[in-house]
Amino acid sequence: MRAKSIQVNPARHLRGKINVPGDKSITHRALILSSLAKGGSVIKGMGRGLDCLATQKIIKRMGVVIEEGEDLFVQGRGIHGLEEPGDVLGCGNSATTMRLLAGLLAGQNFYSVLSGDRFLRERPMSRVTEPLTMMGAKIWGRKRGHFPPLSILGSPLEGIRYSLPIPSAQVKSSLILAGLYAEGETCITEPYQSRDHTERMLKFLGLPIERDDLTVRVKKLTSFPGREISVPGDVSSAAFFIGGAAILEGSHLRVLSVGLNPTRMGFIDALRQMGADIEVHLEGKRSGEEYGEIEVRGRRSLEGTTIEGDMIPRLIDEMPIVAVVSCFAEGQTIIKDARELRVKETDRIRAITTELRRMGAEVEEREDGMIIKGRGYLKGAECQSYNDHRMAMALTMAGLCAEGRTKIRGSDCIDTSFPGFWTTLEGILIE
Repeated sequence: MRAKSIQVNPARHLRGKINVPGDKSITHRALILSSLAKGGSVIKGMGRGLDCLATQKIIKRMGVVIEEGEDLFVQGRGIHGLEEPGDVLGCGNSATTMRLLAGLLAGQNFYSVLSGDRFLRERPMSRVTEPLTMMGAKIWGRKRGHFPPLSILGSPLEGIRYSLPIPSAQVKSSLILAGLYAEGETCITEPYQSRDHTERMLKFLGLPIERDDLTVRVKKLTSFPGREISVPGDVSSAAFFIGGAAILEGSHLRVLSVGLNPTRMGFIDALRQMGADIEVHLEGKRSGEEYGEIEVRGRRSLEGTTIEGDMIPRLIDEMPIVAVVSCFAEGQTIIKDARELRVKETDRIRAITTELRRMGAEVEEREDGMIIKGRGYLKGAECQSYNDHRMAMALTMAGLCAEGRTKIRGSDCIDTSFPGFWTTLEGILIE
């Protein structure tokens, strides 16, 4: 099957109001924790991209009854109620699904296998399997557990004290889920704080979790009731439209009912450092998560900046669009401490450097980031998405802001996180 290609023409402005899909990260966690609750839960506003649907399908294959409609009703089976699946559990392209479920499945009383598509099978899993093994998990995989498929024999677990080598919400969450089944206390310390959706949802559900600065502590769980969980719009999906509107002078865009979790707002902070005209309107809190409206107006004068350190975990998924915006910022933008980008859906440092150079950008690739010398323009070119949804969306915005037509190969991967992306874009696009 051939990957879809799309042509993007230059735009004058992005104007209007948009809603984006439910937050992908929160949806994964809502599905998993609702399946462990005793009784029914309702998930409102969930993301329905392919990654989230992979988690939903796996949960159903372990005996959880799910009724679909505008909202999702999940009949939880309790902390020890999941059933052994009869076949390999397919995670599609979703590393979040695989890493979080590895932690959950490590403490079950049955055997399971997690696999995925050819891209996911090349993504590293040892960062999860090694600390889980320290807890007593029995996990096998290719190259000594470094790559999927992962074969997991559920075992009794013991709590550990573990310091993450790099901040990772996926690894932290995997260990937290395993910690719910482990004897004693599980303590996880991060070098910088990563996104904290798992901690917030556990607290909202009344489960035993504590945070002390950069350390999270969790204890073994017995039972908890189901609840209604509201999922705000995904700020990572919104970021591409925000970035495009910030570049195109005269744009005025409002993103409605979107998540405003501080651990996800690094992209907004970075654009503001560049001089972007962005306002954030906090409206309240639902299910432990802040939400509200983001308003952006396009302006001509953006300036280069430095993005590093504790800012990186708060915008790691938005880095491709940060790089695009940097091409239109006067002066130099330095991105460093972002080595994690090399093990995403693709090597995003190499990918965004390569594709922006095709479009005439001056980009220097570094081991842990890049240096971009803003020229104030890009030129249309034929680009490759690398089957990476965030690359495809970032290149779409680059094409809208470039001179001439841009062709993006492999644009269908956007459905991984943002079904309806093109319809949303058409509603605000002024050519």
